[in-house]
Amino acid sequence: MKNIILFLSLSLLISFNASSQDEQINIEAINNYKYVIIPLKFEVLSEVDQYQINSLTKFLFNKYGYAAFLENDSFPEDLRQNGCLALKADVIKVKGGFLSTRLKINLMDCNGQLVVSSKVGKTREKEFKTAYNLAVRNAFQSFQFHNYKYKPNPNAAIVTSSTTSLVKPNVEDTKVAQEEIERLKQEVASLKEEKEVNKTVIVPVAETSINNKKIIKSTALKTNVSILYAQPIDNGFQVVDKTPKVIMILLVTPKENTFIVKDQNAIVYKEDGFWYLSKNDGNVTSLERLNIKF
Repeated sequence: MKNIILFLSLSLLISFNASSQDEQINIEAINNYKYVIIPLKFEVLSEVDQYQINSLTKFLFNKYGYAAFLENDSFPEDLRQNGCLALKADVIKVKGGFLSTRLKINLMDCNGQLVVSSKVGKTREKEFKTAYNLAVRNAFQSFQFHNYKYKPNPNAAIVTSSTTSLVKPNVEDTKVAQEEIERLKQEVASLKEEKEVNKTVIVPVAETSINNKKIIKSTALKTNVSILYAQPIDNGFQVVDKTPKVIMILLVTPKENTFIVKDQNAIVYKEDGFWYLSKNDGNVTSLERLNIKF
């Protein structure tokens, strides 16, 4: 008899804990955000878009009135300027439930803080692809039946410290950045006259010396046909390829469509509808046209 009572008590406790995990966290807060960004890979899975769960999550958000993008999609201009307009989605596993798949959809702000959490989606389906699909759809009901309407948060400029368009740069930093940009752009001015439609190989040219002053000769324009994707981060963008592998970090500057490349003596800027990477290693200057999707 005692064993039966103990078993029933444990069952009630497990049931209470499971139900408490189903509670949503401030579902109304999603209205303060204009977009939802879906990563290419959730931590709970081992492959990019495994079981098409990432694509499914994007599809469901868009189907029910939200504006969702995969992180390698082309973003709207306001989102490119201010990454804090978006929440980032994550699908996580929830412990508990014998022989069942239990998933929850979390939405984090640009500072990585949890803003909204769905109910726990559950299924006893054994086949993994079907189980994850059903559990995500079940968890999504929290957002499906929420009457979403974007309402800008008047305190966003205070709360979101990583907002790029609302943070005023330091005056001295602005001056230094502007001088660096102008210096690099002047050094590659001669390169723009040597543009070629087809790709050319950059071959360093030996230095010459006149009156003990070094003269650095320019090289021809190189065109990179590989598609790259710019993903918003704090104070700029990370540029990734299709892998996705991070190729470079772009830091914002006061000048529109001009970025400093982190840890490199280089800038990326837009001119005549094209993006260019300009480098100067102290010996050779180079110019490369990039195919970046912002």
